Amino acid sequence: MATVQKTYQEINEKIRKGQAVVVTADEMVHIVRKKGTERAAREVDVVTTGTFGPMCSSGAFINFGHTQPPIKASKAWLNDVPAYAGLAAVDLYIGATEPTFDDPLNKISPGNFDYGGGHVIHDLVAGKTIRLRAESYGTDCYPNRHVELNVTLEDLPYAVLCNPRNAYQNYNCAVNLSSKTIFTYMGVLKPRMGNANYSTAGQLSPLLNDPYYRTLGLGTRIFLGGAQGYITWFGSQHNPGAPRLASGVPAAPAGTLMVTGDLKQMKPRWLQGTSFQGYGCSLAVGIGIPIPILNEKMAFHTGISDEDIMTQVKDYSFTRPEPLARVTYAQLKSGAITVEGKEIPTVPLSSYVRAQEIANLLKQWIQKGEFFLGEPQHLLPTVPEDDQSVLDPSRQESPPLA
Repeated sequence: MATVQKTYQEINEKIRKGQAVVVTADEMVHIVRKKGTERAAREVDVVTTGTFGPMCSSGAFINFGHTQPPIKASKAWLNDVPAYAGLAAVDLYIGATEPTFDDPLNKISPGNFDYGGGHVIHDLVAGKTIRLRAESYGTDCYPNRHVELNVTLEDLPYAVLCNPRNAYQNYNCAVNLSSKTIFTYMGVLKPRMGNANYSTAGQLSPLLNDPYYRTLGLGTRIFLGGAQGYITWFGSQHNPGAPRLASGVPAAPAGTLMVTGDLKQMKPRWLQGTSFQGYGCSLAVGIGIPIPILNEKMAFHTGISDEDIMTQVKDYSFTRPEPLARVTYAQLKSGAITVEGKEIPTVPLSSYVRAQEIANLLKQWIQKGEFFLGEPQHLLPTVPEDDQSVLDPSRQESPPLA
């Protein structure tokens, strides 16, 4: 029987005709187990993925329109959250982790960080009115030195979500070996390994379903914040050379994405401001990526399950820099792991329920012919499959299911 080979054009034509077979990554796990990779590759055209969780390296470019007289903003605030104005005239960038200018931060530790850039972005998408202030040193062509405006997302001439680092391909499981509670971007960690926090959707996670980025790059169309968006480049801290399992799945933080989309089309359910006690504020982002099943390799990778995906357990108190153990996502999702003889309750920072909802929404869009695959014009940087740092899972400290 001939090797399975499909093209983006062939799959998009099937989508156009309503003939494409689309399944979620959860469903693909069972299909591959039952039918094998060759048959799965023949029968399935697209596998949808999803993730929803805090993604700090996020933000939005906005243009608030020229005032009369015009202003060249040098400082700006949205609901008292500083925005970066060093672009041009009335262009701004609001970062998800920027707190309000008068936030007490950690002066009284741990701080609450009740409101920040991520909350501003959510409020804009939710249709709320935002108070915008801007200051300028004044020029002949931009004489205005101060403006205060009440604006909504609809009022803004331009608003684009542009996130430099999202959808981390696997991430650490965090614990705390010290004798005191610590406050981190992985949440509150109790002393003496009192809890273990993780933040990846496992078998539904987008980049874990295409570990070598064969279908991911500039122009890949994605679900972003409840609307259609795009991968626009590889993300900051993109690290394709991270240690991998024999299956090709990274066993440590690896690839990342830079993503962009029209903020005006997005939904507040999929962009939510978050606060981490003692650490800061952020933005929870919903991302889903359709993986075209171009061949058997793609069927194999999208059929990987939580039992096949490992991550490292790291001490966030920096008492010990090396990984304490490696565990599977099946073990993490069971509610407890065992590290160095101690049973530790696990807590997800990302929502698997929301990830499933995203994968199913994306599946529906494709089945209805409302969403087509975007063929990447430039793939993400990767490393050859035969030049990997491969881990032998049988030699790792992977505790049994609790």
